[in-house]
Amino acid sequence: MPEAKPQPDTETTWTSDRARLDLVPREPGVYLMRDATGQVIYVGKAVSLRQRLGSYFTPNPRGTARTLAMIRQIADFSYLVCQNEVEAFILESNLIKRYQPFYNILLKDDHDYPYIKLTMQETYPRVQKAWRIEADQEEGARYYGPYLNGDVNRAIQTLHDIFPMKTCNRVFPRDIGKERPCLNYHINRCIGPCLGEVSAAQYRAVLEQVQDFLEGRGDSVRRRLRADMEEAAEALRYEQAAALRDRLAALDRLLVRQTAVSGSRFDADALGLARNPVETCILRLEVRGGKITGTTTHFLSDAGEEDTELLTAFIRQYYAQARRVPPLVISPFALPDEEREELGRLLSGLAGRRVRVHHPARGSRRQIAEMAARNAAETLRRRSLMTGSTQEALDTALQLLAAFVGLAAPPARIEAFDVTNLGGADRSCSMVVFVHGRARRQAYRQFHIRGFEGIDDYRAMAEAVERRLARLDDPSFGQRPDLILVDGGTGHVRVIADLVREHGETIPVAGIVKDSRHRTRGLALVDGRVIELARALGISGEDGENEAKPRPLSRDPDGDPDSGGADSLSLDDLGREEQFRLLRLLTAIQDEAHRRARRGGKTLTRRRQLHYKLESIPGIGPARRRALLKHFGSLKAIAAADLAALEACPGLGAKPAAAVYRHFHPETDAIPAAEEN
Repeated sequence: MPEAKPQPDTETTWTSDRARLDLVPREPGVYLMRDATGQVIYVGKAVSLRQRLGSYFTPNPRGTARTLAMIRQIADFSYLVCQNEVEAFILESNLIKRYQPFYNILLKDDHDYPYIKLTMQETYPRVQKAWRIEADQEEGARYYGPYLNGDVNRAIQTLHDIFPMKTCNRVFPRDIGKERPCLNYHINRCIGPCLGEVSAAQYRAVLEQVQDFLEGRGDSVRRRLRADMEEAAEALRYEQAAALRDRLAALDRLLVRQTAVSGSRFDADALGLARNPVETCILRLEVRGGKITGTTTHFLSDAGEEDTELLTAFIRQYYAQARRVPPLVISPFALPDEEREELGRLLSGLAGRRVRVHHPARGSRRQIAEMAARNAAETLRRRSLMTGSTQEALDTALQLLAAFVGLAAPPARIEAFDVTNLGGADRSCSMVVFVHGRARRQAYRQFHIRGFEGIDDYRAMAEAVERRLARLDDPSFGQRPDLILVDGGTGHVRVIADLVREHGETIPVAGIVKDSRHRTRGLALVDGRVIELARALGISGEDGENEAKPRPLSRDPDGDPDSGGADSLSLDDLGREEQFRLLRLLTAIQDEAHRRARRGGKTLTRRRQLHYKLESIPGIGPARRRALLKHFGSLKAIAAADLAALEACPGLGAKPAAAVYRHFHPETDAIPAAEEN
């Protein structure tokens, strides 16, 4: 069902007397806000219900723009008193899942990211792939994830390789003894509950090992397998011992591949957060025994909340349903002391022991926090390129983009440019290509800026676009673009539009603008207007570049853009989903252009540093540098080479070889000056 935004009730003015807060208890609990239709629009938790509700029902309430908008919708409220803060914490999470209130930050189900499901509520549990967490979780089913689809398939196959559980569709105990055991039983990959010789408790013990493994206790599973193998060997059950040996070897291979993050053994969850204008990705790295044992990815709707709000909303919703809470949750940034302490109390209450929420400043835990952040950003980038990528969604976004920039038909090929400056010597401009709304990576180009000295984004982008315009008919660059997008506002757009006209071309030009958090916010047009998509969607509270509100734009590319006739198009004409689709497309294009530009800039920096490092050696110039790199392949290989290997490099010579060796081995006395001559 599409998301319905509550309509404002401007006549409602709440006071503490009208809300009768004197009748509200001071105990902990959960409160539900409803609009005039009776729909639940917000669910919250409070240590003191009266104090928290009093912050809403006052003539001059304080809060973010989203909170104030929610208060204007409230027509009624109710509350549930709880025994303690932890009980309120769990109830809040359950009610948010049930009502999906508009003004709550919501975890999303996503079909690109399925779960591993253990049906532990059944007498003979099974391992399955599930696309969402269902109601059977309350009955005892266990969900792990979500993971990438291919990762889930490989993980389930690995579990079947290690643990002797059934893969058939037989229902036990109903089907016990009805059919002969399958091949898996005969090759020791299933203990054969279908024969009736294995009790439900024995079979369940196998699935409990699977559960331990998925929860990061692989070492304990390994010890158990080894003990069973040794016991079988001592009892002369050699075939059983061999099967256990093979399972132990498969488990060892898997455990070896897990990344060690610390010399010490500790358990933690490291959270990484990344955002775009539409949604937020929170990635959870699971660290058990000092090793990364798994990762899960979660998405929340993003309506302009602060990072702290999004992170705390995730922690409350996720860990209220988690089977195990680790003793340490590593935060991607420092939380306010009050918020951090409250989360620590709640998680400690769930775990039954002390749990800390901590942002490390240094050491291995800092490194894993940075790893989680990098992976969250990469996951969100991938999702932005894939979400809404159905042909219908892309067609809608391209049609809207065409209408705003003045094209008669949706652009088949879009080329987007972004400049990166990592110093005066490391300047480049990326060109990314989207064909029918999808990234075409083989068509990307990187332009190194050489036409002037210093840092000037306008001149750098103009140089790159001019070089592209000079090769419009070059088949190695592909087809001519239908639309040029630049990373920047109306100033960038005017410079590039003038350049296109000077070349006698009529290719439309537009800009993709960012907000103060460097997130895509809208589209800058050549006539000076900015289509403020993020603001129209209510997910950006900042003002536009130079307009209070975008004026209508004609659908007719040959008409007057300010005519405002019957056929005009403005953001007010678009539904929320149409606005989202266009913003998703622009976000995907801008993020990809920025990623490519940043990568190109780093490549230039590495190349310059490599050149400098080698050419700073006496006797090594450009020709000998090229000879060294061609012969050895990398700077690392050159540094590791001995003197004989360097002297064998074609085109180098004995004296330069000695200089190179001494440069990378300054501690050596093996090359007397006499030998150099």
